[in-house]
Amino acid sequence: MYPRLSDFFSDYLGFSLPFPINSFGFMVAVGAMIAAWLLQKEFDRMYQVGQLSGVRIPDPDHKGKGRKKMVTLSPSFIVGTITMLAIGMGFLGARLFHILENLDTFFRAPAAMIFTTGGFTFYGGLILGGFSVIWYVRSKGLDMGSVADAVAPGLMLAYGIGRIGCHLSGDGDWGIVADMAAKPDWLPMWLWAETYPNNILGIDLSMTPVYPTPLYEFGAALLIFGLLWSFRKHAHATGWLFWVYLVFNGAERWFIEQIRVNNTMDILGVSITQAELIALVLILVGVIGVVRSWSVRSRSFPVQGSGQAGGAAASSE
Repeated sequence: MYPRLSDFFSDYLGFSLPFPINSFGFMVAVGAMIAAWLLQKEFDRMYQVGQLSGVRIPDPDHKGKGRKKMVTLSPSFIVGTITMLAIGMGFLGARLFHILENLDTFFRAPAAMIFTTGGFTFYGGLILGGFSVIWYVRSKGLDMGSVADAVAPGLMLAYGIGRIGCHLSGDGDWGIVADMAAKPDWLPMWLWAETYPNNILGIDLSMTPVYPTPLYEFGAALLIFGLLWSFRKHAHATGWLFWVYLVFNGAERWFIEQIRVNNTMDILGVSITQAELIALVLILVGVIGVVRSWSVRSRSFPVQGSGQAGGAAASSE
């Protein structure tokens, strides 16, 4: 394992970087950049067909006195802000939920848990980052359902790429001890059992190899992304694709939790992990949303501009 990519460069490429690069942070950044690029493309497409309104801003080239001229741009103009907001609040939410899952450890050494490079809970990032993006998108007057549809495929892909960071760093998001006797002969060992040498937690798994669940989640994320991307021109009401994303995301996480190490809690006598509980809620909410948005959407959309992809429609105010 390579918790720091700089060590990988040193071992395989023969040169040392002047600064360390953490694997998890790097892969999260890669996932965020790819998701942002996909979101820009989708925003431009939706703006072109009139499915999403533009963003009105003061003309930066206006130099005259008096009231500033306004221009309407494709909503892809605000993707950078959305990405930074999602990353910042997402990391905060992921760390907060991880602390809530491990309160006993936190109270013993709060500083160590707050400032460690590992220990993040995806759903915490999704919830806090999601609410922050919703607030910002609404402040721009954009249709939330259409924006959610545009975000869904890239969000799923970014999640999968982030799991590669978990795998490289060995941050504890691995599975339970692998049943070696049940391993299919055709399956490579690295896909069945992993010891995570040099993991950032310093845990010795050499005698108890575990299921490499981050790799399974990466594969599932790729599959779900492909399905969502193929559905993105759906004819259902706005928001339908995002509700489908919630169902797939929740189902994927529920199944992976069955072979994954995680803290459990008792609810009405049932032992369940925080991730399983949230996954069930996402599935339920997603199914309700899919049913409610199943109707064919109207072909007339409220827009604020001419609808030229990636371009600007200028208007005075």
